[in-house]
Amino acid sequence: MTAVLLSAAGLAAADGSGATRAVGGAVVLDEGELDLTPRLADGKLELQIDDRSSGTTVVREPSQVVLHAPASSLQYTPDPVATALGTTNMDSWQLGGWEAGNIFAPEPGWNGSAAGDDTDVSLAAYEGPGEFGMATYTPEMDGEDAPAIPYLGSVESVQRSFTLPGDEERLLPVWQFTAEGVHRLTFTVTSGGSSDTETLAVVVGDDVDPSTVLPGDGSPPTDTPTGSATATASPSPTAPAAHVIAEGHVDMAARPTDGDLEFQLKEGTELNHEWYEPGEVVMHVRPAAKRKIPDGYAFLGTPGDPVWWLPLQQNAGIVWPGWNTTQYARAELDGRVSFRLDSVQGPGNIAMFHNDAMGVPVVSLDSGDGLPDAHTLGAGTHSHFDWVFGAEGVYRTTFTVSATLADGTKVSDTETIAWVVGDDTDPSTVTPGQGDEPTATPTATHSESASATPTTSTSASPSAPASDSPNASAPATEPGDDSSGTGGGSSTGDGGSSGMSVSGGLASTGAQVGTIAGVAVAAVLMGGGAVLCVRRRRFAQ
Repeated sequence: MTAVLLSAAGLAAADGSGATRAVGGAVVLDEGELDLTPRLADGKLELQIDDRSSGTTVVREPSQVVLHAPASSLQYTPDPVATALGTTNMDSWQLGGWEAGNIFAPEPGWNGSAAGDDTDVSLAAYEGPGEFGMATYTPEMDGEDAPAIPYLGSVESVQRSFTLPGDEERLLPVWQFTAEGVHRLTFTVTSGGSSDTETLAVVVGDDVDPSTVLPGDGSPPTDTPTGSATATASPSPTAPAAHVIAEGHVDMAARPTDGDLEFQLKEGTELNHEWYEPGEVVMHVRPAAKRKIPDGYAFLGTPGDPVWWLPLQQNAGIVWPGWNTTQYARAELDGRVSFRLDSVQGPGNIAMFHNDAMGVPVVSLDSGDGLPDAHTLGAGTHSHFDWVFGAEGVYRTTFTVSATLADGTKVSDTETIAWVVGDDTDPSTVTPGQGDEPTATPTATHSESASATPTTSTSASPSAPASDSPNASAPATEPGDDSSGTGGGSSTGDGGSSGMSVSGGLASTGAQVGTIAGVAVAAVLMGGGAVLCVRRRRFAQ
C-alpha cells in the first residue's frame, strides 16, 4: 500500500502554535504534520506520535497530547466516505480531507516503517459525542467512481482494524468526526507478538478549549493538587453593552426615513429580523473563518499566508454579511445606491470581491491599495460577496451610503462598523462604532490622481483582463428573468459587483467558478430573503 496525499478543494488558514500547553502538562497539537507510529523500543512495540509541527521531529506519547480539529475543519462530506463509514453525508469535521492543504489544522498520518513488520491497528474503544471513522477517498477515486476505503470506524457496521504495512511511511486517511466536543480514541497496535494500547484525546470544534482537556483517557495526573482555586477574570465595569453578531445573516442596508436615507444593519431573515444602528453592533469574525490565501489572489497577500475569509455562500458558525437596498423601490430613486468605504482602521487590510465566470477575482473594495472605494446597487437588491481580513484584531470600517431620490434630493448617511477578527479580543468588551483604540492603523488613501467617484471597482488584479470585467451598466434582474446568474454576477442588479444578489424579489447566483469551496450554490427566496441551499455532491471536478 502506498501513502496517498489528499489534495485540497477549498480555502482555509490559521497559524496554530503546535505546542500550546494543556492541563496535566499535555501538548495541544492544532497544526502541522504528525504520524502515529508503532515503534520497536528495546524489543517492545510502542505507539508514539512523531510531531513535525515545529519543523523538527519531536516524539510524543499519545497520553501526553491533545489533538485539536478546529472549527475550520468542518467540511462537506463526500457521499462515498459517509457510505463507507456508515455515518452521515452532512458536513463533518475532517482531518486530512480535501481541504487539508488550505486549512490550518493537524495533518495526522500513520507510519508503519518503524515497527519492523506489518502492524495490526485496531480501534479498541471509542468515547465521544458522535461518531468517528477513518477512510481514504481521493479526487482520483471520485473521478473513477470508486468506493471509499474504510480503515476504522465507531459505527457497528464498520471494521475495527486494519493492517499497516511495514514499508508504509505515511498513510493519510481522512479522519472524520460527526460532532463537536471531546473524543477519546483508544488504539491497540500489534506486531511480532508485541502490543501496545494508547488513548488519544481529540477536541473537535471550538466549543471546548483544548487547553482545558485532560489527555489520554481523561484521568487526572496523580501529582495534580486538588482543591486549588482558579482565578476568574471579572468583566470590566466599563465594558460597553454592544450587540455582538458572530454568526448568521446580516445585511448592511440603505433605508428610507422621513425623506432621508439611513444606513442600518438588518440581522436575521426576511421573515424574522431585527434592525440595528451600526454604532451599537460589533461584528465578530470567528477563528473558523481562518484560511490560507490560494494561488491567484495576490491582492490578498502571499499564497499560503493566513487570512480570515467570509465566503459569498453562507457557512455555518460564522457571520454572513451582505448588502441590501430592498427597502427602496426603483421609482423612489434616480440612479443607484452607493456604498463607499471611506476608511479602515485596524491591524490589516480588508478586501471585498467576487469571482467572475472565469474564476478571476473582481475586487470592489480593497483597503490595501488605498481608499475610498465604492460599489453601487440598484434599488430592490440584496447581494453577497467574499470578505477577507488580513490579520486578527479590532477593525473599524467607515462607510458613506448615498443616493439621489427621484425628486433630485441627495441623501446620505455615514456610519462606522466595529469588527473583531479572531479570538484574541473578546468582542463583548469592544466599544462599537468609532471607538478609541490608540494603536489603530488608518488605511492609506488613493493618490490625488485616483478617482474617488463612487463606482464599482473592477480592477481585481494585474492578471484580471479588462474584457473579463462585468458590464457596469447591466440592468437589474427583473422578476422572472431566468437569464440571471449566468455571467459571473454581471446581471445581478448591482452593475456586476456581486456574486449573489436578490433583485426585484428573485434570488440570482453568479457562475462562481472559483468560489472558496467549489460548491454549487442555489439561491432560494423565502419572503424576500435569500437562503442558500448547498447541493450535496460527489465533488466531481
